[in-house]
Amino acid sequence: MKLGGNEYNRSELAGAFGDLGTLIPFVVGYITINGLAPDGVLVGFGLLAVATGLYFRTPLSVQPMKAIATVAVTHPQSITPGAIFVSAAVTGLFWLLMGITGAVSWLAALTSRPVVRGIILGLGLSFVLEGVNLMQRGALIAVPGALLTFALLGRPRLPAMLVLLGYGAVIAVALDATLVHDLRKLAPAFRLPGLHLPVLSWADVMTGTLVLAIPQAALTLGNAVLATAEEHNSLFPHRRISVRLLALDHGLMNLAAAPLGGVPMCRGAGGMAGHVRFGARTGGALVILGVILLFVALFYADSVATLFRLFPVPVLGVILFFGGVELAASVNGEPYPRAERTVLVVTAGVALWNMGAAYLAGLLLYHANRNGYLRLD
Repeated sequence: MKLGGNEYNRSELAGAFGDLGTLIPFVVGYITINGLAPDGVLVGFGLLAVATGLYFRTPLSVQPMKAIATVAVTHPQSITPGAIFVSAAVTGLFWLLMGITGAVSWLAALTSRPVVRGIILGLGLSFVLEGVNLMQRGALIAVPGALLTFALLGRPRLPAMLVLLGYGAVIAVALDATLVHDLRKLAPAFRLPGLHLPVLSWADVMTGTLVLAIPQAALTLGNAVLATAEEHNSLFPHRRISVRLLALDHGLMNLAAAPLGGVPMCRGAGGMAGHVRFGARTGGALVILGVILLFVALFYADSVATLFRLFPVPVLGVILFFGGVELAASVNGEPYPRAERTVLVVTAGVALWNMGAAYLAGLLLYHANRNGYLRLD
């Protein structure tokens, strides 16, 4: 079915789940470790996924901001729900300002194409490595899942993602003796989400700003804005987007999500590659994903942890692995001169450690060579 420029079919349904490898672990962490309200987190992602699909009409991913999420779930003693709320609000204000003033466009003009492509390559490789790490936690589960996915990719009549998710659910039920019992106990309980405005302390404001929001900025610029715009426009030249639009988009989405109890969110070239790798070609995939998340938020908010047990970690690793391969492979074949290839490779290598540092390193190396301070030929 085609509606409003989006497709709604098996391929879009399969592609809707192409970014679960990053979505589920952080959502579970925010809810179970940081104590955020499940309905607020899921409603935030659900509404923004639906809005993304309807507005952009391409599979532009909606992801948790990884640097903020990593710090939050690994330091729950010092990262309170109030600090997470502040980080979303500060992040939203920052990117809204970057978009309104046009500062992000100036940064984009300063950034050479090899730097952006290096970030994309590094991001793809980091997804592959993280996927392998997750797969190693259950190789006997992951290897058959990966082989099954390889065999089914490119066969729209039997989408690889849907088969992989079914395989993962069967494995989860087989290995967890209590899962079937817990699933049978689930009962829908409709509950309208409300505003989640925490009482803030000065420590929350300082932590949310200095520890969470500011360190995330460079990563968001490199991956969620510059790399995403580059990759999106390469995949969907008929629906081109600008870095300024993405900056405004990041500002509005975080300012909208924060009072709902949502978490800091961003776009991502890797998430988009995952959606595309598993069949998404329009915004229909994001609309489908958003509707599913909203349904869970409205009827099964207290059962999120049980439902997510249907997605074994090694299977999430397989999803990440294939999304990373899709993204890294997109860099292949561009005819750069030797100096620019060096910039690309160095940027990609540093990106495996830190995306923000990779952006700065690639930028400095490119302009040092261009202005004669270094010879990379």
